[in-house]
Amino acid sequence: MNSRVVAGPLSGWRVVVTRARAQSSTLVERLTAAGASAVEVPVIEIADPTDGGVGLERALSRIEDFDWIVFTSANAVERCWRYLGDGRGLACAKVAVIGSATAVALEGHDVRADLMPERFVAESLVEAFPSPVRLGDESVLVPCVAEARDVLAEGLRAKGWRVEVVEAYQTIRSSLDHSLLDAVDRADAITFTSSSTVTGYLELAGAERVPPVVACIGPVTARAAMKSGLEVDIVAAVHTVEGLVEALASWAQHHGTPEPLRRIVQ
Repeated sequence: MNSRVVAGPLSGWRVVVTRARAQSSTLVERLTAAGASAVEVPVIEIADPTDGGVGLERALSRIEDFDWIVFTSANAVERCWRYLGDGRGLACAKVAVIGSATAVALEGHDVRADLMPERFVAESLVEAFPSPVRLGDESVLVPCVAEARDVLAEGLRAKGWRVEVVEAYQTIRSSLDHSLLDAVDRADAITFTSSSTVTGYLELAGAERVPPVVACIGPVTARAAMKSGLEVDIVAAVHTVEGLVEALASWAQHHGTPEPLRRIVQ
């Protein structure tokens, strides 16, 4: 848990961060810069794919067979680079990404994305994706998380692409540090950055320990939260960590610090 050291639009707020610990630093830094005190409760961990990476390695060993490769997250980029080694293997394919963080991860390996939709969701990428010149004869590789939605693959297939989806990593439940529960009970808001953080938090902490304000990074995560019975107060217009903090800060400026818990903690 990080102490609040800076005054800002979230001054006085305690905000729960549910991201995997390996990914939470940027969100924690942004919240702290806005004046908040971040309560880190990582409810998921990023793990190797269920096959140990065999499928991913095989797919990337024939990267020249694909016309496009689509990276849906920075995690997918980093997992692929375990086998790619460098960006030269992508010289034969165009590259599409969902989200600016994914694009930045690629640039870290000296590769620039050819396509990134304005909205960082699969539906927007499908809409922006070109149609193949030869229907059914051009292919796309999609390395992604094990529990990825089918929207992207189905949408590209409907456009005439041959699509191969390969598991690049999976998210697994973390063990809950129960010493954090007191801090969670005093928190003003909770941030969810993926559907897996929603389900992970509810399984580990329970709905009775959801802080008053629920903030989601985008519409897919918000739908998962609402499907789980949560009332979502904030959905970031820009689906990034920066956009999430900005949306929370804007909400705070308009509504002030929330009243104490809107649910009873047993």
